[in-house]
This record gives sequence, structure tokens and C-alpha cells, in this order.
Amino acid sequence: MLGAMMNRPLLISSLLEFAVINHPGTEIVSRRVEGDIHRYRWSDAALRCARVANAITRLGVKPGDRIGTLAWNTYRHLELYFGVSGMGGVLHTINPRLFPEQIAWIVNHAQDRIIFVDLTFLPLLDAVRAQLKTLEKVVVLCDADAMPAGRDDLVCYETLIAAESSTFAWPEFDERSASSLCYTSGTTGHPKGVLYSHRSTVLHAWASLHSGGLNIGRESVVLPVVPMFHVNAWGTPYAAAMSGAKLVFPGPGMDGKSLHELIDAEQATLLLGVPTVWLGLLTYLDSINAKMDSVKHAVVGGSAAPLSMIRAFDEKHDVFLIHAWGMTETSPLGTVNAPTEEVLALPKEERYLRQAKQGRPIFGVDLKIIDDEGQELPRDGRAFGRLMIRGPWVASGYYLQKDSPLTDGWFDTGDVATLDAGNTMQIVDRRKDVIKSGGEWISSIDLENIAVGHPAVKEACVIGVPHPKWDERPLLLVILKDGASISKEELLGFVGKSIARFWLPDDVIFVMELPHTATGKLFKLPLREQYANHLLKQVS
Repeated sequence: MLGAMMNRPLLISSLLEFAVINHPGTEIVSRRVEGDIHRYRWSDAALRCARVANAITRLGVKPGDRIGTLAWNTYRHLELYFGVSGMGGVLHTINPRLFPEQIAWIVNHAQDRIIFVDLTFLPLLDAVRAQLKTLEKVVVLCDADAMPAGRDDLVCYETLIAAESSTFAWPEFDERSASSLCYTSGTTGHPKGVLYSHRSTVLHAWASLHSGGLNIGRESVVLPVVPMFHVNAWGTPYAAAMSGAKLVFPGPGMDGKSLHELIDAEQATLLLGVPTVWLGLLTYLDSINAKMDSVKHAVVGGSAAPLSMIRAFDEKHDVFLIHAWGMTETSPLGTVNAPTEEVLALPKEERYLRQAKQGRPIFGVDLKIIDDEGQELPRDGRAFGRLMIRGPWVASGYYLQKDSPLTDGWFDTGDVATLDAGNTMQIVDRRKDVIKSGGEWISSIDLENIAVGHPAVKEACVIGVPHPKWDERPLLLVILKDGASISKEELLGFVGKSIARFWLPDDVIFVMELPHTATGKLFKLPLREQYANHLLKQVS
């Protein structure tokens, strides 16, 4: 027997319509590529989203067609989020930090017909444009007077949408229809496309709002520093439309000074970004002896935040740093280490250790850890194994790939993790990065976070390198802060205070830079190749 309830599809356009009716006056503030601050309201945004939908319909875009973007976090990008997906198109957000050849490959793989591009990224697109087989038009996200001179191959965004009606009859269709496409960073082989649906996107936004998630509400002022070109800015544009939260977009201003200006001017309460961004912000605030008085919570994802960062947010700014975990394939939210009364009541140092974990799954997400034979491991906080996930916003496959990535309905994240009795998850390492030494496992993430806790260290990377006796041993690579100095022995002494003796790296190498993926994570593959013989030479 089925229930006798209405069956209304969960569509991205319904989020926009809800925002217009329920919080039309809520502000959306953006730092534009041009440098100035733009502000308008959801009521204004909805009219321009309709113009976008009308414009691309007139250009021949049909439901299911892929439309690319190379753009910062701004109001114009937001309009594409709703205008393209709302009319039935598939918004393909392209990560400009990928290598040019990867960008060309994914545009061709996605078969993008139109690309909307910010002026900043136009040279990047120009460099690969001759290789793009399906591209019909390039639309530049700027005013007419900012258009590059003598470029009749480009279309001005503002001119394009100005000619259109500000009303559009948003169609109803199957909520399982594709809404947006995001590619993984592709550290090995070609990037893989993750195709989100309207249903998965709306459910993901819904789940992020509650207190066990990101706790976004009508009173929130949200500044997503996490890019809209990577995993849809963790879903915050959709969550804001649903909740009525004020959105503050940083545009290209990702440096500490620019972020602080926006935080202070707009009284942001919730920040979202990766550790490298927060390091830059904290360093800048220290340099001018300033605080973030309005901010209550800062969410960190992408990679683990060291204890020193958790402590700095709390002790210097009274900001609770919230760990969240996910990946492109999980839309991305999987777990959130949201503050609870129990955690807040702990002594500070104990609380910081709890905050360092990646948290509990939000409703809709199931987690388990398994061994190499596929057997589920206990949730005791000690056993660690392959982290498996399933849920309504977790990928069941990759775009245009026939082989399923699922095992018995579960997605293998590639992470090694623990789960405790309260189902709190902590990442131990990426499976490809965990170090096996003499039959024992060593977490490169833990070692990196301890090393970064030293005041002289700007960034640290730990890799496993071959050893004739122990199979692998950890090697620590370090970038020092400007003007700082420390000896190898001093740094190893600092690290050694917090770990078991066999975890201690065999050597420290001071470097000027470290490679990163397009999403800002440490890229360890070339380092393992570069230093493969480092310890072998020392032993011999």
C-alpha cells in the first residue's frame, strides 16, 4: 500500500522560487572580478536567473546539454547555478586550477556547448580553445565596457541577458535528472565526472542545514571561500536559498586582507574553506593584531586542520573550527564535527583533540570501515580500515564510465579511518599515503599536523619512502615560515614528543615549495618518485 501524499519533484528551481517568496530581501554580496563590491537581493537574483534561462534557451540549449563555467564565487556564477540547472541544462563547473590539458580533456568529455568565463580565466580558455571540439560560444562574465577589445568571438554576459525577459516558466521534470557536473582533480589518469541530480542536490542542501550539519539558518551570514568551481561550494548556494541565509562571495579575493575586509564589513558568522586559506587569514590577522568578532564558526574541509589551527581560531578569535569531511563523489558533505554541549563542556585541550576528528555522518549518510578482505571492523575508535559510504547524494557511478565503483552498494572513499562507539569518524590517511613500516601503520596526516604545530613551520608533508629493513619509513618535507629557522634535530625533537618512537621520521628535508592538486591538497606522487632512493642512499 502506498501513502496518499502529493508527489512534488525536488528541483533546484524550487529553491529559487522558495527564496523569492520567503526571503526576497535577503542580501547576496559579492566582490567582483572588477574589484568593487556588488550587492543585491534574492528578488533581484531570481529575475536575472530567468534571463539566463531565456538566453540559453534562445541559443538552442536543450535539457541535458552541458554548459561550462570558469568562474569565481560571485553573483553571476550564482545566476548560472539556478538559471542553467533550472531550465533543465547541466551546469559543468570547471576547476581552473587543473592543468590546461586536463581542462581541454574534461570540456571535450563533457561536450560543453557554451562556456561562461570570468575575465581572469579567459587567457586559460584561449590557450586550449582550439582543442575544444563541441564549444559553440564563449560568454564573458562582465559588463560591456570591460569586454576585451577586438574580440568578436566573445559574447558579453550582461548584453546577452539584458535582451531577455525576466520571467521564465521553470519546467517540472524527473527529480533524478542531472543538474550539475563536477570532475575530480585527477591526480592519476584522467579526471572523472560526478553527475549530480536535482534530487541529490536538494536533499544535500536540506541535510546541511540542521544542527548536526552546518547549522545554516535565516540569521546566518555565510562566506563560502570554498570555490563554486569545486563541488558546488559545498552546496552553500543551495542551502542559502533554502534557509534565507545571507551570502557573501569573495570573488577572486582569497588572500587574508581581502577576506578580513569582507568578514568585517558584512559581519560574517560562518566561514567555509580549506586549511591553506585559513592559514593565510590567520597569519594576516596576526600581522595587524585584529580579531573576527562576528564569526561564530569556521568550517574546514579538503584536508585535516592541525591542532595549532584549531587552537588559534579558538584562543585568538573565539571561533569554533568545525571539521567536515567529504569528496566530489559525496556532493560533498559526509560528516560534520558540529559543536555539541558535551564537547563544549570539555577542558580545552581535550576539546581540541575531539575537534580534530572529522565528525559524525549527517542524516542520510551511512559509514562503515572494512579490512582488506571486506569484513566490517568494530566501531571502537582504535581499529582502522577502508572507509565505505552510501547515501542519496553519493555517486553510484562516473559520467560516461560503464564500470561501477560500488562494492555491494557501498562507495570506497580511498580513505583509511576509524569509527568510535558514537560513530564519530577520524581520517587516518589516504590509503595510497598511509605508511607501512615493519608491519605497522603510520599516519602521514598525523605527522604533518604535529609538524605544522611548530611555530617555525609553514607547511609540512610526510611521505613513505623505501627502506631496506623496514619496507617503508616516513620522510618529512618542510617549508619554513618567512624569516624562521630551525634545525632538523630540533624539529624531530618537537615531533617526537607527541608520537610513538617508531613513527619518528627518519629524515627532514627543508624545501621552498610543495606540489598541490587542483583542489589544494598535497600531491605526494611526484615526491615519492623524487625521493624514492633518499633513505636507501643513507643506509648504503
